[in-house]
Formats: sequence, C-alpha cells, structure tokens
Amino acid sequence: MEKEKLKDFAAIVAEAQRGELVFPTSVNAALSLQLCLADPACHDEDVIRKLLAEPVLAARAVALANSAVFRSNGAALATSVRTAVMRLGYRNLYSLAAAMVVRQFGARIADPALRIQAEQLWRYTAHVAALAYVIAQRITKIDADTALFAGIMHEVGGFYLLGRADALPGLLDDPEEWMGAAQEIIAREIMKKLQVPEPVAIAIVSLRGGAIGIPPQGLRDTLLLARQLSPVASPLPYTDDLALTRTPALTRYLNEPDVAALLDEAADQAKSMSAALLV
Repeated sequence: MEKEKLKDFAAIVAEAQRGELVFPTSVNAALSLQLCLADPACHDEDVIRKLLAEPVLAARAVALANSAVFRSNGAALATSVRTAVMRLGYRNLYSLAAAMVVRQFGARIADPALRIQAEQLWRYTAHVAALAYVIAQRITKIDADTALFAGIMHEVGGFYLLGRADALPGLLDDPEEWMGAAQEIIAREIMKKLQVPEPVAIAIVSLRGGAIGIPPQGLRDTLLLARQLSPVASPLPYTDDLALTRTPALTRYLNEPDVAALLDEAADQAKSMSAALLV
C-alpha cells in the first residue's frame, strides 16, 4: 500500500514536470476571462459579457467592488457588473478569475475530510490575499494588485494536491513525502500553466522556511506577514516552516504603536475584502 502511494505521488510529480496537469473543466470560464483581460485588444464590453455569462464570477465582482477597500473614498454601492468592472479595473478582475480557478480545484472533492480541508484552505487563502492587499498599501508600499494576485495563488499547489488526493486515497497522509521540493515542482508547473508572472512565482515558492524582514519589504515579506496575521489557519501541515513562528523581533515590530494602528485598520479592510472573495 505504501509503495502504491509513493508511486501515485511520483506519477503526479512526473505529470506536472511534463505539463500534463489535470484541471477541472469548471475552470474554463475563468480561464477564458483571464485570456480576455490579458489581451491588449480586450474591451470593457467583452469583459462585461464574459462576467455576465458566469453568474458566480459576476456576483464576486460586484461583492468585491462593494468591499471597504474599494469604497474607501465614499463611492456609491455598486449594483451592476458594469460598475464593478469600472471600479475594480482589469488587474483586480484578473485576480478574481484566478481565485475562481484556484477554488475550483477543490470544488469537486467528494471525500468529506478532504472537502473540509479544501474549504478551510480557501478561507485561509481569501484572508491572506486580502491582508496582502492592504499590507502592500499601508506597510510595504508595493503594488497592491500584485500582492492580491500573489495571495490568491500562493497555495495553488496545495489545492491541486487535495483535488488529486480525492481520487487517490491516502496520498497526503505523510506530509514529509509531499511537502518541500515535490510540492514546489507541482506549484511551479501549475503557475506556469496559469501564466503567473515569474517574479510572483519566485516570491511564492520562496515562502516556506523564509523569515520576515524587519521592517517588512517586498512581495515575499508582504505574503509572509499576511500569513502570520491571518485569522484563519491553513489546514496544511507546516511543522518545519519557520516563517509561521513569531520571533521576538517581529513581535516588537508589530507592537510598535504606528504599526499596530495601521494593522488594525488593515485587518478591518481585509475582513470586508476577504468576505467578498468568499461569496
């Protein structure tokens, strides 16, 4: 049985290396929207039409447009997809489509225990993505749209493996067999297939075992801090991940009055934003 499980896992890694990834058919609408958004010739009407053809994506776009982050300037409540498109812009809509792709990896899981893990992993991902967005705005001063996208994508390998484990029972029972290099290979290949920009992919694969700089700087630190501050824990095992250990230096930094005040505001905004991603 153990040999069979190792053979299954080796086969999944080999498939990833060959680019033969198994994607659920339900991601097609989101991938189609991403292709449209990435096309320089794409027009607002094309985007609106594709969103209206996919009710779940349309609902998430309107919900995100009405989150505190996107209404901080007193903007009126968005009641249409057209208003949502104008307010969010193409890059945030691209991230929204990416969120649907990632979420669909776990949508068809039949095993109850794995489904619970996939649902918790999505809640965790939504919180990390929203926190990364506001941390980028307020603390690390990097591009917030990139941080949102990176937060959504940062556990794509975990989602993929949970989906495959549904068809291969026991596949993920021993974390030491699949955490680390093997998961990194799978995550890299998925991100390549989803056309994740290389700087974002590099930041994501460098998270495990990383330590947050004081003060935090750049995309990697933004994601590491968002993971630290997420009110929902990841269901995946990270027993060897030093990045999730709050060091005395980090604790002192987070307790600095100015930083603490910024993070309190960020947490409130992120709560509204993550709720929109969970719609």
